[in-house]
Amino acid sequence: MSLQTVPPDAIDNRANRAEDAQALEADARLRDDIRLLGRILGDTVRDQEGAELFDLVERIRQTSIRFHRDEDRLARRELEQILDSMSTSETVRIVRAFSYFSHLANIAEDQNNIRQMRARSAAQSTGSGVLAETLAHARDAGIRPDVLRNFFKTALVSPVLTAHPTEVRRKSTMDREMEVASLLDRRERVALTADEAAASDEQLRREVLTLWQTNLLRRTKLTVLDEVANGLSFYDYTFLREVPRLVNVLEDRLEEAGDAAASELASFLRMGSWIGGDRDGNPFVTADVMRGTLRLQSSRVMQFYLNELHVLGSELSIAAHLADVSEELRTLAERSPDTSPHRSGEPYRLAVSGIYARLTATAEKLEVEITRRPVGKGRPYETVRELQADLDVLHRSLISNNARVIARGRLRLLRRAVDCFGFHLARLDIRQNSAVHERTIAELMDAANPGMSYLALGEDARISLLTNELRSTRSLVSPFVKYSDETMGELNVFHSAAEAHAKFGSDAIPQCIISMCKGMSDMLEVAVLLKEVGLVHPSGRSAINIVPLFETIEDLQASSAIMDRMLSLHDYRRLVDSRGSVQEVMLGYSDSNKDGGFVTSGWELYKAEIGLVDVFERHGVRLRLFHGRGGSVGRGGGPSYDAIIAQPGGAVNGQIRITEQGEIISSKYSNAEVGRNNLEILAAATLEASLLHPRQSAPRREYLTAMDELSNLAFKAYRGLVYETDGFVDYFWASTVINEIATLNIGSRPASRKKTRAIEDLRAIPWVFSWAQCRLMLPGWYGFGSAVEQWIAEHPDKGMPFLKELYREWPFFRMLLSNMDMVLAKSSIAIASRYAELVPDEALREKIFGRIRREWHSCIETLLDIMGQDRLLQGNPLLERSVRHRFPYLDPLNHVQVELLKEHRAQNPDEQVLRGIQLTINGISAGLRNTG
Repeated sequence: MSLQTVPPDAIDNRANRAEDAQALEADARLRDDIRLLGRILGDTVRDQEGAELFDLVERIRQTSIRFHRDEDRLARRELEQILDSMSTSETVRIVRAFSYFSHLANIAEDQNNIRQMRARSAAQSTGSGVLAETLAHARDAGIRPDVLRNFFKTALVSPVLTAHPTEVRRKSTMDREMEVASLLDRRERVALTADEAAASDEQLRREVLTLWQTNLLRRTKLTVLDEVANGLSFYDYTFLREVPRLVNVLEDRLEEAGDAAASELASFLRMGSWIGGDRDGNPFVTADVMRGTLRLQSSRVMQFYLNELHVLGSELSIAAHLADVSEELRTLAERSPDTSPHRSGEPYRLAVSGIYARLTATAEKLEVEITRRPVGKGRPYETVRELQADLDVLHRSLISNNARVIARGRLRLLRRAVDCFGFHLARLDIRQNSAVHERTIAELMDAANPGMSYLALGEDARISLLTNELRSTRSLVSPFVKYSDETMGELNVFHSAAEAHAKFGSDAIPQCIISMCKGMSDMLEVAVLLKEVGLVHPSGRSAINIVPLFETIEDLQASSAIMDRMLSLHDYRRLVDSRGSVQEVMLGYSDSNKDGGFVTSGWELYKAEIGLVDVFERHGVRLRLFHGRGGSVGRGGGPSYDAIIAQPGGAVNGQIRITEQGEIISSKYSNAEVGRNNLEILAAATLEASLLHPRQSAPRREYLTAMDELSNLAFKAYRGLVYETDGFVDYFWASTVINEIATLNIGSRPASRKKTRAIEDLRAIPWVFSWAQCRLMLPGWYGFGSAVEQWIAEHPDKGMPFLKELYREWPFFRMLLSNMDMVLAKSSIAIASRYAELVPDEALREKIFGRIRREWHSCIETLLDIMGQDRLLQGNPLLERSVRHRFPYLDPLNHVQVELLKEHRAQNPDEQVLRGIQLTINGISAGLRNTG
């Protein structure tokens, strides 16, 4: 497991040498945990599968370690002979054993991360956590606490959970793994007696045995609502408690620093979601599914509030004759339907009972399921503000009667939770491809204007037509026209969004995202569709943000000009002004990488941000960027703190939204402590990038020029391989598990946009996932090595010293290379060569893999030279050891996967063959951690 990537932000990359030494000391305890879990797994395998299989697992493990430690070629041949001689049944059981070892090693390393986080926090004099450290930096920079408080009034930090299918684990196995983690954590924090230690060992064995007897693979395909339910589990694990707690802790820190403001800190941390609202390429997300999603979300948060109120009522046993209460609290208590004589003299309990009754009535009105029942009937809350007002009555009464310490307990967390989550829990984005909107508008326009062909109109003519329609009070949709199923489906979704606003409040669905946005008409088409359902008004008001998503290299390059024209368009600018003069723009990391390669994608994203910052400043509109990052480096992944700090000046400006996808969600947020740390990192980085990094720190012009040249060279190399080499598509489909990944039940969305084999139509996730499985990680580095070599040849006067200066002085370039360093360390050209053997055309195989091999060596050589390292990950010894220790357990899985792929593609009818491939995908993914 990678300390840098699992959880991706759990380790603060600014750690100094003293912290590294402390981490090295903790590493011994990590090895103890891995040995403990490995021993229990070994015992389980022996007990369940027999001594013969256990001995085989040990032979494979020791031979693989010997090969890696000593580069023993005899050991490699021996390993291959062992693996090739196994039956299919033995192979599947061996794969399960090695896969589970990776899962258990991940748990041990996660616990080690927590151990080190706690050690660093205990050593900090400024308070616990990275946010406290950033506040100390702000204080040292002379930023007053009242300035910070005002900053948070308009700040927004929003992690947005998506259902992108890169998490291969089932929730059943994740639950068992969390139990193992909990047991390890207890052993760490509590001095166990001999009996307790024995009981803990037995419980660990019980959990590992249950894991062994649990299916690693899903037997059925996930539905969208299954994905929603899985996403909601992270609210139970982390968000419902840690989001309000983090905001409250920050409020306390500001007060300790001398901020005596009477008002409470604004709740700047807001959760977002795409699960159940993202229709781009997913035909299973319908209006009904979206309604079901909102009900599930509301049910989860209402149940949480009711549980908290139930406990709060038991805690607030304050007697009226022993403590004064406010008049408004008495009034609230008198309105309670609770008639129990046992609570007659306890006004706080009566008040809580009344709030409880009203909240259950609200849940019934919203048609969401809850399990608790009230002590009497109450009137539903019309808005979440009414609920907040009642809770504020409790708060003010306690404060005014010298019970501040009670007010700061459960009641404070509940009040903050209500402010953060409302009745909707998470802000659900709706997203659709611009081509679908275009077809929908075309059908509506052509039906309303006989003889018109909307699709035949040029861009300017469309803009004119759409702006006129925005001002019109008539409905474009006619009840007398029978529209296509696609158009009706789109209209139904927009109607559902309008219903959600009326039912749950405008925060339930605040954004409408247009993927593959290529021009002004794409945005205006959505505005017209929103007008049809009342979310946009002809007077120029909008109840929802219209968000363009620029994804391809070409679209990123055009984004500034598009937004410049949009903000100059009077009818659209009125909509923006009605939203507080804030315009969100989403940038796509995944498709831009698949389109232009890692280097060019990163650079064009950076340049697009510079251009957008300039445009928005000229128009006097606040820019909010939404970063569509994946888990892997090939899809924009890497440490969030570094990514935010490396943004160009003005690009953060107090507001940022970032997608959290697939396996990264579970690695960051399945543990509350790790989750809180990751939320802190997002908040701290946003604060630091906005207030502590002045605009004049923009890179020098010669840096920008050099990066432009490097990007052009890398783009040419990447496109030359992926899109311009004859036979590359055949090579890709033959040398990776792309076909077999589609058989895994890891998501509801199809792998391709269209039913073709073209790289252009393939989604970025299976593209990156496939390259990770064969250990090439090609999307995370290809083109860099040859670009650097050619650039140096063209600039002998600057050469390598200039590139080293770029690395030393420019956060963007440093982050780019740091991410490449990590992804190359996880690659293995030797393993990748085995996958190349799957390509039946020998000439094609040699032509393409030969190019890949040369570029891989070139990339590593140039990277190490620029970074001043002798080997990959030299600057991160903990991550280096983690990756090195994993290879002996990953390599057998890769070897077996190749052999099973040969069998499967030779039409072997044994079901165990495909199941074995699926299990290897699971195990390799677990070992690499950030695969998609």
